[in-house]
Amino acid sequence: MGTYEHQTVVITGAGQGIGRAVAAAYAAEGANVVIAEVKEETGRKAAEEIRQTGGIAEFISCDVSDEKQIIRMVEFAAERFGSIHILINNAGIADAHTASFYELTAEAWDKVMDTNVRGMFLATREAAKLMRNNPDGGAVVNLSSTRAHMSESDTEAYAASKGAIAALTHAMAVTLGPDKITVNCISPGWIETGEYGQLREIDHIQHPSGRVGKPEDIARACLYLTAPGNDFVTGAELVIDGGMTRKMIYEP
Repeated sequence: MGTYEHQTVVITGAGQGIGRAVAAAYAAEGANVVIAEVKEETGRKAAEEIRQTGGIAEFISCDVSDEKQIIRMVEFAAERFGSIHILINNAGIADAHTASFYELTAEAWDKVMDTNVRGMFLATREAAKLMRNNPDGGAVVNLSSTRAHMSESDTEAYAASKGAIAALTHAMAVTLGPDKITVNCISPGWIETGEYGQLREIDHIQHPSGRVGKPEDIARACLYLTAPGNDFVTGAELVIDGGMTRKMIYEP
């Protein structure tokens, strides 16, 4: 029996990268996994691959910037599996990275905020309506970023969205605590979702951990934060960055 057997986990942006690894981790622990993904082909493939390994996975197309699609996503999970026990708000975009500060448009700003922040809030709001009726409540994990605390140039929209996620996490943790719903966030640093073997030595050794992160590192953190009985951890931000935000860096 897996740790998460009979638990339903909804993961947004689960077709690839971190979300895909998180979905696989929960499926391996026996959970019913709902893969919510805006890219239909990618999402269907991810669900099928999980089913081929013996896991339980369903796909639903969902653009988290669209409130109606979020409501449908939650309804879909309830129809298939009866309720939602865990929500992983992973979906996000960084489109505004392509524009300089002086060229960043209001439309590009709004697109990032609507997807990364508004979508996370709406998904949590809708899922919590089901979770509060569960005997053991539920758990929410939001994917923020170390960019909520440190930045490169021309990343204002993305940084603002990730900072908002961290703040909303503790706000919702306080609000939803009486309903036995925990809300935490993970702030990843460099998590390589491409060709890990193509990374340079300097990419690894600049991290105090000695390596660049992998999606599975984030998946293990999600399993910890949502573990049955682990209800004393709420409103927390778990930084997973190989120690980089604790490292003092000076120009040579």
